[in-house]
Amino acid sequence: MHLWEEIMESRTEHSGSCLCGAVRVTARAKSNSIGACHCTMCRKWGGGPLFAAECESAVDFEGTEYISTFDSSEWAERGFCQKCGTHLFYRLKQERHYAIPVGLFDDSDQWIFSEQIFIDQKPSFYSFAQETKDLTGEEVFALYSGD
Repeated sequence: MHLWEEIMESRTEHSGSCLCGAVRVTARAKSNSIGACHCTMCRKWGGGPLFAAECESAVDFEGTEYISTFDSSEWAERGFCQKCGTHLFYRLKQERHYAIPVGLFDDSDQWIFSEQIFIDQKPSFYSFAQETKDLTGEEVFALYSGD
């Protein structure tokens, strides 16, 4: 894909919903790349790695009365549908950065799996064939702290 195509693709809005349809989401992803998080919290939250698109703050929800949040740390929260339990987002509180589970979006064929984070916490019983950029937990925290 050419750079201009990737830039245009990142300006496309993606929409989808939770399993029961009570919550709908429209988001503008930073790019068409997705990543997998292998941290212990993400794996406990969803039973496996979290595959997500980074959306920063360009996210709108309909059905917000059905969204509950859980403060999973001092800096982040996780949202889910009260009716069906679908995971809706991981959000950094200070930066309004959203990671939206890519499975929520209706247009699932255009994504490129490009990054894995907390690779040092990935259990040995699974691995992915795609070649990706892999970051340890320490490397992820250094990126966000500016070190």
